[in-house]
Amino acid sequence: MARTSKSLFRLKTYDLSVIIQYYNWRPWLPILRFLEITFKFAGFAFGLWLDRSRGYPLAQRPRRAEQLRRILTDLGPGTIKIGQALSTRPDLVPQYYMDELTKLQDNLPPFASSLALRLVEEQLRAPLTAYFTEFDPNPVAAASLGQVHRARLCTGESVAVKVQRPNLVRKLTLDLYLLRRLAVWFGPRLPLNLGFNLDLIVDEFGSKLFEEIDYVNEGQNCERFARNFKDDPTVFVPKIYWHASADKVLTLEWIDGIKLNDVKRIQAAGLDVQKLIRAGVESGLKQLLEYGFFHADPHPGNLFALSDGRIAYIDFGMMDQLEVESKEFLVDALVHLLNRDYERLSQDFLKLGFLAPDTDITLIVPALEKVLGDLFGAKVSQVNFKQVTDQFSNLVFEYPFRVPAQFALIIRSLITQEGVALSLDPDFQILKVAYPYVARRLLTDESPRLRQRLLEILFKDNRFQWQRLENLIAMAGTGTNLDLVPTARLGVRYLLSEEGKSLRERLAQALTQGDRLHTREVFHLWQVLAPRIETPKLAQDVLQEVWSVTRERLRLTPAR
Repeated sequence: MARTSKSLFRLKTYDLSVIIQYYNWRPWLPILRFLEITFKFAGFAFGLWLDRSRGYPLAQRPRRAEQLRRILTDLGPGTIKIGQALSTRPDLVPQYYMDELTKLQDNLPPFASSLALRLVEEQLRAPLTAYFTEFDPNPVAAASLGQVHRARLCTGESVAVKVQRPNLVRKLTLDLYLLRRLAVWFGPRLPLNLGFNLDLIVDEFGSKLFEEIDYVNEGQNCERFARNFKDDPTVFVPKIYWHASADKVLTLEWIDGIKLNDVKRIQAAGLDVQKLIRAGVESGLKQLLEYGFFHADPHPGNLFALSDGRIAYIDFGMMDQLEVESKEFLVDALVHLLNRDYERLSQDFLKLGFLAPDTDITLIVPALEKVLGDLFGAKVSQVNFKQVTDQFSNLVFEYPFRVPAQFALIIRSLITQEGVALSLDPDFQILKVAYPYVARRLLTDESPRLRQRLLEILFKDNRFQWQRLENLIAMAGTGTNLDLVPTARLGVRYLLSEEGKSLRERLAQALTQGDRLHTREVFHLWQVLAPRIETPKLAQDVLQEVWSVTRERLRLTPAR
């Protein structure tokens, strides 16, 4: 029994068997916690009963959502994290609750400074003076799992010291144990159209939570993120000081910046708001579609504008990795959305785990068409991501959708980034930034798989989509100088290769579709291309590429 207790407090990862064994031997702990939670929620339940007796008046919904947020805050870090997780789950909670629960991000009550100072010394195994010449006992910020103090290292660097809340493993595991028990007991009886066991969601949540409270893991995440963006002039990532860090203490470079939702200070500093917005959104898309390693909690407390116009990221506890296959499926989904191919989009949802493998997609296709039909239509510039997720959240209650934990984090990340951008510019539309970025990647990326997806967009029912290519080029050039010469060079090489044989045939057919030469379309396309291409350079590069490919073929042709 003592060995189980010791192993619980030393847990570094979510170990269900250890947690269950510990609390099964101490049933009074979950019982007392259950009674505490029940008492706190009694008033909330009574309010819901009153609402139901009155026919669920819409005016009461914001009040109930705020009441729930306050209860979760009072109950401690475990329930706060549960509330934060629920704020990303449209398959579990209605939209008006999600909106309120997103406020469980920062500015939470701090814990005693004396405890924080003692914990730092215990973790570093030395008095504060061995590492710091200055250490402010008053925290500058407090979140659900820890708080941040400003300090100065003995070597002179100004730093932020992140200190974990005391007894966190015990508090979190108790809530996870209780939540999982409730999920097993009551999950099958809840009116949730999930198609899988609710306890699996709890296990996914527990695994991510343990990653977040491992500060060594967070420091490694930070350094990996920094490596990904080392050549990006718009993103800054703080340095980790490992000699002054431990499992529950993380010391990193202090950032003198402005929170991205502090519009007045940003404007007073003379920073370009539109550049900040574009840098934020594009860095988020790079994380998802290029690196696959993304910051899952980019709320205003974790994003700062620097005086030189860069965006600084902090707090790398909540990160996730998209596998190559998932990234490709995401691009597939985007391509099928562009083509309004809702049947194949439904299949993408199956591959990504949003639908159970045995789902009858014939019911899903018309629902997707109804919800997403206008997303990439004529009104694309007027659509924001939150509108789409709001509509989608209604869809998941009617059909057997689930949101995999990983994609719940992605949705949360995108909604949060959009919210930050909207605080800077109320007229901001995320697709105005995201769409050009995706178009640039499709047109300029050397990846064979992305090239194939570009062809899927440009050919529909074996007919070349001239207007789509014009739109892609125009979109790709929005907000940046688009150099298409390297793309043209790669295109020529591909067309002249054996692999490009079928494309040559398809292009020949495209130019003569309908028993006529499509010279007008080619002329319009050239008008779009001309401002973005140095014609003499293009001609020179293309001729060099033709000559290079010809020489390679002559070299490979056997002599007779």
